[in-house]
Amino acid sequence: MTEREKEIPARTPTQSGLPLDGRTVMITRALEQASEFAAALEGFGARIVACPTIEIVPPESYAPLDEALENLYGYDWVVFTSVNGVEHFLRRLEALGSDAGELDEVRVCAVGGATAERLAEAHIHVDVVPEKFQAEGVFEALEAYAGGRENLRNLNFLLPRAASARDFLPRALEDVGARVDDVAAYRTVRPETTGRARVEALLVGGGVDCVTFTSSSTVRNFAQLFDTRDLGPLLAGVRVACIGEITSRTASDYGLSVDIQPAESTAPALARAIADYFEREARG
Repeated sequence: MTEREKEIPARTPTQSGLPLDGRTVMITRALEQASEFAAALEGFGARIVACPTIEIVPPESYAPLDEALENLYGYDWVVFTSVNGVEHFLRRLEALGSDAGELDEVRVCAVGGATAERLAEAHIHVDVVPEKFQAEGVFEALEAYAGGRENLRNLNFLLPRAASARDFLPRALEDVGARVDDVAAYRTVRPETTGRARVEALLVGGGVDCVTFTSSSTVRNFAQLFDTRDLGPLLAGVRVACIGEITSRTASDYGLSVDIQPAESTAPALARAIADYFEREARG
């Protein structure tokens, strides 16, 4: 047993037998995205503390997105990297007087099952759902679908996603001769108020068993909330759960050791992984 593990005494499940009974989990994702994740954790018996470190807001200008939407016929592919991207894309499409039918003649790539499900709800066909959610995996899936990277040459791609998203995918596509419009469909910003004093009191007082991070932005903004580049001391004795490799690397950059990371980068998988972790800990 490591020194870190000794800091949190193991607790046995209560009579209900749920693996997270008696455990408190802090969620740092945006409030509008947190309900499903919170419900999954509560289903395992957890008590939830909300500490939203990001807020989803419109882009600084809709002009680039509007131009792309008005010329959808010119694209061969639209790549949606998140449910947020789909939501804001559809809202803007509707605002311009168009509908999802505009995508009928375009290939569509959806990153993640939740993104694919949201597209299906909007009656938008999905051609590719990459097995790996990172940008590298998305490129590999597109390459495989096209039958080789040489077949991506001269194709036109639209990426409606968060402003300041990772640039690997557009760069990789451009490197093989594709044309890419990487447009901001929304932005993630730090909320005006997050209740720092309450959060700090809970963490310092041992009132939180696990903190969850579902994107690199949640890690960075959490650190900014406490004006630090080293979250290790603040989260000493608290389990850290991250949704994927990119988020885990960011957490490591901020001095954290990641205890929980599911194989699948989805909120339900993260909830399940947290439950499994504490269940194993309770059994000793």
